[in-house]
Amino acid sequence: MSSGSTKNILSFTEDLLIRVYEKLSSGSDRKSWRLVCREFLRVDLVTQNHLRVLRVEFLPGLLRKYTRLQSLDFSVCPRIDDGTVSMLLPRHGSGSESDSLSWGSWARGLKCLVLSRATGLGFFGLEALVHVCPLLEIVDVSYCCGFGDREAAALSHAAGLRVLKMDKCLNLSDVGLAKIAVRCGRLECLSLKWCMEITDLGIGLLCKKRVDLKSLDISYLKVRNESLHSIASMKKLEVLAMVGCPVVDDFGLQFLENGCPMLQGMDVSRCECVSSSGLISVIKGHSGLRELNASYSFPELCTTFLHCLKGLKHLELIRIDGSRISETSFSVISAHCKSLLEIGLSKCVGVNNMGIMQLVSGCVNLRILNLTCCHSITDAAISAIADSCRNLICLKLESCDMITEKSLYQLSSFCLLLEEIDLTDCHGVNDKGLKYLSSCSGLQCLKLGLCMNISDKGLFNIGSNCPKIHELDLYRCTGIGDESLAAISKGCKNLMKLNLSYCSGITDRGLEYVGHMHELSDLEMRGLEKVTGAGLAAVAAGCKRLSDLDLKHCDKVDDSSFWALACHAKNIRQINLSYCAISDMALCMVMANLTHLQDAKLVHLNNVSVEGFELALRACFVQIKKVKLFAPLSYLLSSEILENLHAKGCKIRWD
Repeated sequence: MSSGSTKNILSFTEDLLIRVYEKLSSGSDRKSWRLVCREFLRVDLVTQNHLRVLRVEFLPGLLRKYTRLQSLDFSVCPRIDDGTVSMLLPRHGSGSESDSLSWGSWARGLKCLVLSRATGLGFFGLEALVHVCPLLEIVDVSYCCGFGDREAAALSHAAGLRVLKMDKCLNLSDVGLAKIAVRCGRLECLSLKWCMEITDLGIGLLCKKRVDLKSLDISYLKVRNESLHSIASMKKLEVLAMVGCPVVDDFGLQFLENGCPMLQGMDVSRCECVSSSGLISVIKGHSGLRELNASYSFPELCTTFLHCLKGLKHLELIRIDGSRISETSFSVISAHCKSLLEIGLSKCVGVNNMGIMQLVSGCVNLRILNLTCCHSITDAAISAIADSCRNLICLKLESCDMITEKSLYQLSSFCLLLEEIDLTDCHGVNDKGLKYLSSCSGLQCLKLGLCMNISDKGLFNIGSNCPKIHELDLYRCTGIGDESLAAISKGCKNLMKLNLSYCSGITDRGLEYVGHMHELSDLEMRGLEKVTGAGLAAVAAGCKRLSDLDLKHCDKVDDSSFWALACHAKNIRQINLSYCAISDMALCMVMANLTHLQDAKLVHLNNVSVEGFELALRACFVQIKKVKLFAPLSYLLSSEILENLHAKGCKIRWD
């Protein structure tokens, strides 16, 4: 670069540099930006308003630098607890006032706080965070299974709270919900999925106090029809999710017919006692409904239900997975639901070529179509889809084993916006079909599991022409080998998820190519019989972003590669070592060095002794949240180890 051009770059105004910076979408690009020069680093510091924390030891320094944060995410930081929080807050009485203010400046503008799965955090830490973040609007404490009424009381002091997610806070009862209902006057969205202690009484009080609520999720709660009677009084409710509510029935849904006048989205999937007649009541009272999910709720679409669909002129999404559907049903949907953008027909009985042709003749705006396990579908139906739905971005065809390369030719010719396609267990897919499909250069997710007729030749075309792919599933594709990975490594630089399980042709050479996939975060490589420690070592050294690794049944991987894994793969959060030939010392090293590790599967490790398991569990008990162990160990491990794990909120699954 010439000195003149360098001068021009350094003379850019801050506003212009910020506009350039905001065009950088990936974390790696932004990291490269920060390393260019001090001015670029300063732009990053003043512009960055979202921080996702991976390592708690770096947190104090980060919060001192990024003082304009609006969103802070601790969901992948396993060791966040009350002590960590107290360390981050202003420490009055120690040091100068300016130092104290600098410590707390990160909290003053914070609007979004994600604490999902932060099981180490308790009431005192949560209360302190709420106290120092006066502008909090969004809080997510999902899957903090120990959270209950005390934590809800702490959250209720966030007066400006608009969005609150408390999924699977198992100790939350009507008492805690009442605190939130009374104090959080601006609450608009509330998710209580799997909060099993909530009853009709709590829902009733919530509906009386928070009449402005726009979104409510009561999925899997054992509430009765009385709750729906209360919910019907909410004049501004737009979205109601009640997945898997086992007690609610058609009588409860009838309350909604004349209630919730603003309702636009309804999810009654997997509600055992709900039938089409109950859903008809909801539809009759809400002609403005835009999204309707009734998957696995009733066995067949009745004539009356189809007649009611005629009134839903603005319907954009409908999922009726698992139902029996006739050609007449397709005709009605095609003629009257022309605004549909997504339809789910997974495992529907009666889906055939003629029905799909009728559907797409009217629903030409479809962008997402799920035909999973619709076994009667052939190339004729896919041709009709491709010809009519030119804006299609997602097509799921798992187990549609009658389609061939002709379908992929049609899709590649007309559906140029295609981003995701699932061809799992489609035996008619071959290399020629993949060559056609590679014309969809915007493809981001490709699933080819159990496609036995593809080889390196087909994957070469994908690697050469689909640079945007970030997820690739090759589960049990026994016809592919190392050359496929060479092509993918070279052409798909954004690949984040890769499944190579039981691809018997993959060797260490192939994993060396995987080591060049620097954005890779999830890797499944179960049962790779030809892979040794050298292959895993190459992956560990090259894939610094790796967070989820499955090594089950990799019998030839030895201790040397596990040492490499412990030294290089510092960001791993989930690992499966079941049936591996790992020793006591190597297991202890892995569990101790992987400081982000939250979930470990350690079943049938024949070379590991009871003492080895105890040492490994002691080494990681601070951050581990889930561990799967061989059932007989429940009688052999010391009670002290098991009690410590339980005290830290770790769930043990015995296999």
